[in-house]
Amino acid sequence: MKTTIAMLAVALVCAGCETTGLKIPDIGTNLSALATAGSSLGDRNGKQDVVDLVMKSGQNLKDATSDITEEQEIVLGQGFASNLLGAAPLLQNRNVQRYVNQVGRWLALQTERPDLPWQFAVLDDAGTNAFAAPGGYIFITRGMLARMKNEAELAGVLAHEIAHVLKKHHLQAIKKGAGMSLLTDIGSHVVASKTGVNSSLANNLAGAFKEVYARGLDKGDEFEADRMGVVIAARAGYDPYGLPAVLQMMQAFSAQDSGFALMFKTHPPLADRLVLFENQMTTSFERFEQQPTLALRFKKSSGKVSGK
Repeated sequence: MKTTIAMLAVALVCAGCETTGLKIPDIGTNLSALATAGSSLGDRNGKQDVVDLVMKSGQNLKDATSDITEEQEIVLGQGFASNLLGAAPLLQNRNVQRYVNQVGRWLALQTERPDLPWQFAVLDDAGTNAFAAPGGYIFITRGMLARMKNEAELAGVLAHEIAHVLKKHHLQAIKKGAGMSLLTDIGSHVVASKTGVNSSLANNLAGAFKEVYARGLDKGDEFEADRMGVVIAARAGYDPYGLPAVLQMMQAFSAQDSGFALMFKTHPPLADRLVLFENQMTTSFERFEQQPTLALRFKKSSGKVSGK
């Protein structure tokens, strides 16, 4: 596990040099306002801020994984990431990896967990999908990136995955399937020993990972990540309609298409997700429609992947 994660860190080492997030001079005079966009997302006619409605939803509910420390969460996430990298290698394109990391880290800075060791990577896989792992590991496939038209779409998809990490959706899914004891046993063992997971725990963990990714998360988790994703993207200064645009793009394809089969299998129907966006964004996001999509920068930075 440690070797695989070390390979990921080496592959993304250049991206790691820019820890202050995406340097976005292309956005121009809006930059200073965009960095604090969260404070301007709200309150018209006394209505509650949309950020409060989304980012603080469920704050009064007990966190189902509150007894897992952040260090344990990161260790468990390394196991998730290792399994994903075992299924598909990293795309061997340093410039594209750096670019996706810059976009992702800029988004992560707009959240309540900016200090997680966030890492973003492109998998060399022709399928159309994106994945998150606890502790801040986010993956997007080459096939997904190739079908996008601009940076706002990339930001929307990454923000959706970031939301899964913020809300610990995968840890909650494992708790439901395998029980909390598996999470705490593995996390405590690795943190204490610093030597990795013993074979018995590793097998149990691998099985839990496979089950979560094969089955997918609860529909409610996906809807929550959609709601939070567009807020994070808007907060970061992007046109918030990037994620809905990606979903609309995918509507043109069949669930029988091999490149989309897993996405359709593990996520709620696209029509349902788009209805959610229509209900959420009709009035709350009007003022952010003029935020940039950065199509030219996306084309320049991802052209070799997208074929543009």
